[in-house]
Amino acid sequence: MPVVAQHDSMHPESGKTVTQGPPGRSLLGRAFDVGPRQKPWVIEGIGQSSFPITTANPEAQKWFDQGNTLLHSYWSYEAERAFRWTLKLDPECAMCYWGMARVSGGLRRAIFVREAAKRKGKVTTRERMYIEAWEQRWAQDDELSDEARQTRFEHALQEICMKYPEDLEAKLLFANERLGSKDPYGIDAILQGVLAVAPRHPGALHYRIHLWDRKEPRYILANSALYGSIATSAAHGQHMVGHIYSGVGMWHEAAINMEISDRNDLRYMRDHMRLPFHDWNYAHNRDYLSFVQEQLGMYQAALAGARELLGAPMDPTYNNITKDSSALHWLGMEALVRVLIKFERWNEILEPGYIPWGTTLRDEMNKNYCETLAWIGLGDLDKARKGMSAHAEIKQQIDKPENKELAETYVIQGAELQARFALAKDNSLEGLALLTDVAKRDLEFRRTTEALHRGSVLYNVLGEAYLARHSPELAVLAFEKALEVVKNDGFALSGLVDAYASMGRLPEARNALGRLLFVWSDADPGLKWLERTKHWRLDAQPIDSSSATQRRYKSVALEKFGPSAWEPYPAPHLDAIDSNGQKVTLDDFQGKNVLLVFYPPGECSQCVGQLVELSKKKSEFLRLDTEVVVVGGGTPQQATALAKANDAHLQMLWDPKFEDARRFHAYDDFEDIPLNCIAMIDKHSRVHWSREGGDPFADFDFLLKEAQRMNEGIAKARANQ
Repeated sequence: MPVVAQHDSMHPESGKTVTQGPPGRSLLGRAFDVGPRQKPWVIEGIGQSSFPITTANPEAQKWFDQGNTLLHSYWSYEAERAFRWTLKLDPECAMCYWGMARVSGGLRRAIFVREAAKRKGKVTTRERMYIEAWEQRWAQDDELSDEARQTRFEHALQEICMKYPEDLEAKLLFANERLGSKDPYGIDAILQGVLAVAPRHPGALHYRIHLWDRKEPRYILANSALYGSIATSAAHGQHMVGHIYSGVGMWHEAAINMEISDRNDLRYMRDHMRLPFHDWNYAHNRDYLSFVQEQLGMYQAALAGARELLGAPMDPTYNNITKDSSALHWLGMEALVRVLIKFERWNEILEPGYIPWGTTLRDEMNKNYCETLAWIGLGDLDKARKGMSAHAEIKQQIDKPENKELAETYVIQGAELQARFALAKDNSLEGLALLTDVAKRDLEFRRTTEALHRGSVLYNVLGEAYLARHSPELAVLAFEKALEVVKNDGFALSGLVDAYASMGRLPEARNALGRLLFVWSDADPGLKWLERTKHWRLDAQPIDSSSATQRRYKSVALEKFGPSAWEPYPAPHLDAIDSNGQKVTLDDFQGKNVLLVFYPPGECSQCVGQLVELSKKKSEFLRLDTEVVVVGGGTPQQATALAKANDAHLQMLWDPKFEDARRFHAYDDFEDIPLNCIAMIDKHSRVHWSREGGDPFADFDFLLKEAQRMNEGIAKARANQ
């Protein structure tokens, strides 16, 4: 039975009776037009938690618990899918709406909180306190600041903890709100209290990781290992375990967990028809995995990861190259620039087109910085001087309030360029003084932010400058400072080998080399930082100086967790019917791309407009070897009549039982209604891009560009084979 029938056809935003909504749109209101639209499945490898709720359907408790457990690993999208299914099973469940509010934001959250509040008279006192805490937090009280509402919210959570001391979930919700507290020991006491009762609780283990990450990661190595063994399918969970290992310099273990996270994400996207820009953890984790691979001396692997991010499908909303907020593209740019700078690939930086610079201020800032570094590295000081001037000229733009997030990076970049330029001109006193000052600033910046946002550790650059000027004692001090903020850093260890050996302190040099040999045991051959240590002919064996025993990254088989790189997922089977009653499948379009549009039955001016505009672009798509195919839910005659009435010269197919729609996720399992959906399928029958939901997609200029990009990617892959 459709959900709306069980809701007495009440619209949750207006409270009015719903008679008939636009095709493809939720009958429950716009709040339900986004988010997952297909039913959940039992997800193994996420741990267990229990949050008893009042429900008329016993099965709803099972899915509510899955949603709650997923939230403990910050897997919000799949948590929402589970909570939506609880509403399918029990439309009057107040706590199910409360669960939806926990995974939503903005207007959607306000709507779900209001729906939970409408039903709070049917639940226990404990559940009502939860709902009212969320009511107070997200109430639109003009007289209260957001900070005041947050304080009131945390107090309400404390009240639940005090009234129900056995409620572990209340303690965890409160602790999660306070992970950024200036008193981490107090929050840690709460989390350890939960673990004393439930030692394998995924939330308590995960929150301890966040609490001590970047503070004292060595405190929670045991908890991290346990959480990693429990949350085997939670990609973000594996990522955070990798965070802890990287924080203590256990780079091999960090790489193992980061790659497990990556493979989990890739398997999830492939198996459940998701795309890279849908998955926030994938982009950040792939960037972080490249960073860890850099720390292991694995230049080629780190570079391949950056290229993978940059090669992912674009999207006008979620991965737009013209927007600084585009996470996927910008994390790919961040990874590419970082690895090129760290391994001093100056010629690649200057090679036209090697870095896909855009036109934003961030692009301009980083382009000037990178190219100036490269000219300095190659000894062309005239071009370096021009680059420094170009970098300085954008200061007024950087100083604007809307660009404040770039300000600190810009200042450090400028100071670093001045220092390196002075050293390149043999102005040693000036250059070393400038570099010492900016190295301190860089170190403090790294203490408070993730190291991913920066290139080389500037204390390493300072150490190399001292080595070049035959001051090994000062070089040692600089490299040791680098090791304070990036534990077991291979670049610093290499510098220490040179510095100690040149001073005749061979035991220290041998120890530094042993540590380097272990950290870089999987490094690419020929790296200059490793090669130069051979000059000293030191007899050293690999030494693992980390806090716990590590495995070697490349010795661990990780294939079982999923694929190693992103590829478009295989298109589902198409089995539609044309106007002559003949079956049409994707095999009928071999050698062609297919732009597949699902058209829900019913009257919709936006949907008709989509077909009309798409018809105008048909010839442009054909020039890109792309067939445009529309699949409707009406009869073949209705589809043909629709096309003729709107002058849409498109191939129209029929999906009478919505079987194709279900396979392509163009169907809402919660409300039993077809959706608007559009998918770009490449010549190998793989889905390269898709969009589903309430509104028809109509940015066909974007799709033409993406079709061109898709063709170029296929041609490049063929050429590389």
